[in-house]
Amino acid sequence: MTRESAHQTAGLNWKRELALSLLTALWLGLLTGPLLVCRLNPTDGSIVYRWPLLFYVAGGGFILSSVWRLLLARRNLRRRRAEVALQGPKRTWVDLLLASRRRCQGLWLVMLFLISLPFWASPYTVNILITALIYITLGLGLNIVVGVSGLLNLGYVAFYAIGAYTYALLNYYFGLGFWLCLPLGALTATILGLLLGFPVLRLKGDYLAIVTLGFGEIVRLLLTNMEVTRGPRGLANISPPGLFGLDLNALVKPRLLTWLPLDPNMDMNKVFLFFIMLALVVLTILAVFRLENSRLGRAWLALREDEIACQAMGINRVRAKLTAFALGATWAGLAGVVFASQVTFINPTSFTFMQSVMILSIVVLGGMGSIPGVIIGALVLILLPEELRAFADYRMLLFGAAMVLMMVFRPGGLIQSVRQVYLYQPAQPPDKGQS
Repeated sequence: MTRESAHQTAGLNWKRELALSLLTALWLGLLTGPLLVCRLNPTDGSIVYRWPLLFYVAGGGFILSSVWRLLLARRNLRRRRAEVALQGPKRTWVDLLLASRRRCQGLWLVMLFLISLPFWASPYTVNILITALIYITLGLGLNIVVGVSGLLNLGYVAFYAIGAYTYALLNYYFGLGFWLCLPLGALTATILGLLLGFPVLRLKGDYLAIVTLGFGEIVRLLLTNMEVTRGPRGLANISPPGLFGLDLNALVKPRLLTWLPLDPNMDMNKVFLFFIMLALVVLTILAVFRLENSRLGRAWLALREDEIACQAMGINRVRAKLTAFALGATWAGLAGVVFASQVTFINPTSFTFMQSVMILSIVVLGGMGSIPGVIIGALVLILLPEELRAFADYRMLLFGAAMVLMMVFRPGGLIQSVRQVYLYQPAQPPDKGQS
C-alpha cells in the first residue's frame, strides 16, 4: 500500500463499515436462506437442508459489501481532499500523453496497425471492426448534441435510418451508386435535423428527451408503413461501394494472396469498406475537434452550462441549437449510408429505440464531450460483447452492472472531458521595506 492510499484509508471508520457489511450479509442470508437451504426431495417427500450454500452466500455478500464500501469511502475522501486543496489547471494522464513529443509517433503506429489489420485478420473480425467504426462515428455525432451542447436526444437513430434508407431507396429504384448517395444521405439527415430543431427550441431536459424519443418512433413507423420503403420486407441487394467499376475480388485479391497472408475467404469489398470507414472516422475526429475549439463550440459549451446566461451573454441560442442538431444528424446520415452498404439489406427493425440507447450509452460511458472517451466507449460496447459470447445469457446483466459501477465511481466517463481551470489569486502587496 502506497503512502497516499494509506493516508486515505486511515480516516475510514472501519468498525462502522464492517458492521454495515455484516448486517448486509445477514439480511442477504435471511432473504435467500429459505430458497437455497431447503430442497424438497420428490422421491420420498423429505427435505434436504444445504447449510453450506447459506454460508457461501452470506460470506460472499460480506466480502462484496466490504469492498464496495471501501471503494465508496476512498472515493468520498478523495473528493473532499480535492475540494480543500488548491488546484491549478486540471490535467489528466490522457492530456499528458497527448501533449508528449511521442504523440505523432504513437498515432502513426496506431494508423499503421489499423491499415494492416484487414490483410491478416479474419473476415469476421473485419466485419465487426466496420461496425465498431460506424458506432464511433455515431457516438461522435451524438457527442455534439448531448456531450457538448447538453441537448438530450433519444431519437438519434432516426437520422441513422434516414441516411441508410436514402442510399437504399436511390440504389433500389434509380441505381445510384455509393459515392453519389454518401453526400445525399448526409444532406437528407441534415435537413431532417433542422426540421427537428425548430419545434424543440424552447424545450430542454426531460421534455426535450420525450419529444426526440417520439420523433424517432415516428420515423420508424413511417418506414414500416410506407409502400415506397417496402415496409417490414425491407430493401435488399444494396450495392457495396465501388472503385472505378473494378472487381476487387477478381483483380486485387489474387495478387494479395501471393504477397500477404490474406484469408482466402476475405471479401475485398469489405476491406475497401473498412478503409472508407476508417477515413470517415479520422475525418469525423478532426471535424469534431475543430468544432469544439471554435467559436461555435464555445457557444455550445455555454448553452450546456446555462441556457439563460448563454442568451444573456449575447450568444444566438437558436443558431447554436439548430447547428448542433444539424451537424449531429450529418454524421448519423453518413454512418447510415455506410451501414446500408455493409449489410446490403435493411428494414425498420434495424433502427429501434435500443440503437439510440446504445449510442447514448457510448457517449455516457466514454465521457460526455470527450473524443477519446467516445472512441474507447464504442470499442468497449461493440467489441467486448463479441468476445464474451460464452456469457450471452448474462450479457445484459453484465452490461447493466458495468453501467452502475461507472455511474458510481466514474460519473464523468472513462475519459472525462477536461477543461482548463484558472484560479484567481490576488496580487501580494509590495513590501514596505523594499519600497
